Amino acid sequence: MDSRVNGRIEHWNNPDAPAANSLVPASNLLVVNSSGEILLQKRRDTGQWALPGGKQELGETPSQCAVRECEEETGILAEITGFLGVYSDPNHLIEYLSDGEVRQEYEVTYLGRPISGAPAANEEASAVRWIDPTSLDAYDVHPTMRRQIDDYLAGRYPVAD
Repeated sequence: MDSRVNGRIEHWNNPDAPAANSLVPASNLLVVNSSGEILLQKRRDTGQWALPGGKQELGETPSQCAVRECEEETGILAEITGFLGVYSDPNHLIEYLSDGEVRQEYEVTYLGRPISGAPAANEEASAVRWIDPTSLDAYDVHPTMRRQIDDYLAGRYPVAD
């Protein structure tokens, strides 16, 4: 499955994809509200639904990155409540046509709960909403992102007291 959107191509299990030349640390935050709904954003660059997250900036920790990206992309300030895992799939490459970067995904994913704010569309997300896990199949979620959500739903993550 490959998709070309907004100057980038997402390669998924494509044996003809170019070789990766970049591995950039990123953090996601899987936020669950008191009703058990998961916070997702509809990305403007791909049109797919995803957890809030993005590239870690110099001078911040992975957890600070996850909290910052969540608030920037969704309007929700959340706090970290746990750790889901580290995800990196060499079969998922993002090719940026503007500069030739071919990035292998590398994401540190945390669990969180909302503190304040309300879901709001913005420059990066055309829609943001709380989604009941039983309705996830109705949303276009990339398989690598869906794996993270499914790991959470199945309880496949380190549990902290």
